[in-house]
Amino acid sequence: MWLALKAFLVCLVLTPIFRDIFRSYGIVDKPDRRRKVHVYPIPRIGGIPIAIAYVVALYPFSDESRLLSAYLPLAWKMIPAAGLIFIVGLTDDLIGLKPWQKLLGQLGAAGLAYWAGVRVAGVAGFLPNDAVWWTLPLTLFWLLACTNAFNLVDGLDGLAAGMGLVASLTMLVAALQEPNMQLAYACVPLVGALVAFLCFNFNPATVFLGDSGSMLIGFLLGCYGVVWAQKSATLVGMMVPLLAVSIPLLDVSLTILRRFLRNQPIFSADRGHIHHRLLDRGLAPSRAVLVLYLVCAAAAAFALLLTHPYAGRFYGPIILVICFVVWVGIRQLRYAEFGLASRLLFGGELQRTLGGQIRLEMLAEKLGEAQSEEDCWQVLAASIDDFGFSAVELSLRGRQWQKSFPRSLDAESWSLEVPLGEQAWLRLARPFDSGVLPMMVTPFLDTVRRALQSKLQNWDREAVL
Repeated sequence: MWLALKAFLVCLVLTPIFRDIFRSYGIVDKPDRRRKVHVYPIPRIGGIPIAIAYVVALYPFSDESRLLSAYLPLAWKMIPAAGLIFIVGLTDDLIGLKPWQKLLGQLGAAGLAYWAGVRVAGVAGFLPNDAVWWTLPLTLFWLLACTNAFNLVDGLDGLAAGMGLVASLTMLVAALQEPNMQLAYACVPLVGALVAFLCFNFNPATVFLGDSGSMLIGFLLGCYGVVWAQKSATLVGMMVPLLAVSIPLLDVSLTILRRFLRNQPIFSADRGHIHHRLLDRGLAPSRAVLVLYLVCAAAAAFALLLTHPYAGRFYGPIILVICFVVWVGIRQLRYAEFGLASRLLFGGELQRTLGGQIRLEMLAEKLGEAQSEEDCWQVLAASIDDFGFSAVELSLRGRQWQKSFPRSLDAESWSLEVPLGEQAWLRLARPFDSGVLPMMVTPFLDTVRRALQSKLQNWDREAVL
């Protein structure tokens, strides 16, 4: 309690001091009315008082030295790595870093933590004890995931700090139940510092965490999770750190998946995070934060329930309930990317698209093998129905052909003309309500245009020779 109180008091005193200093020098985060929805410029230096409070709380004074000497080695081992991640985040806050530069700094910090003994020893017993070469990539992946998860989720007043507080309290209670006193003493200062910081960061915030604060919180929580997993390497034991930081990890996972489906850069910014979706659903920023606090608290309760000695017989149902709640929550967020992906995978769209792509490649191959204008027309006339067109006209080197399907003549249609060269064109008609491979219309036109233009160029070259 004294460690928590020291961290609380130091952070409570230093936060407004640093806030006012940086505000006076104009080092603030300015709103852009798109992603940054705060009303006026606000300093984002929350990592500085939190980091100082954490270190001061760990420093033993007078009589504390003998009492804490057995409990603080773990926390001090993490300080160099946490210091590096703090410096990387503060540099990004002050002068800005490119994504690869931040990632390089995060890798360096994760490597320092690994060298200090913070290592993922296995995954629920699935990795043999002699598979030491797996420990480094697993540790780096976990620490990078936690660090960037809290960095990305820091988008509303009090959101990342509150989630960090819930997660650190969860790890603290779990460590006390184990008991794992070194882990508990490492968690306590972060709890005290975050409680104090939330006094200035909750809506309406007067100071932001910044990358220095969000990355530091995520990195420390990642280290706590690794330390917990070292003592409890079963699948259920590993669920505790996963559930403690589940919402930030879920958000970063959804972000990567969404940007992959949209073919966007992974490190690009957008308004598709969970808190943005809650705002789009009509929730006020403070209400959205409270909803996410409630979800984090529910996840923490499940995590602590799994550590109870009498919960063994209910492990399966608890995990099923967790998976069901996650599935329902993602559906409520109404991501268009996942709805489309679901239709592609389970609605038959993927099979139809693959079939259309195969027919398109066969069409390109047959047009490439055609020897004359008549051959090209025969190949084209035999394929337009497969792609949902109702009529086609082709003109090549003064010769013209046309074909239509009687069953489609009465339907309202749209038409287009594709120029192929001098006295060469392609006209197509397609019903408005045609459901035949709508995603393949543009690829079909591009394939036919390239193939026929290539044929015309070859024939003209042969005529000159």
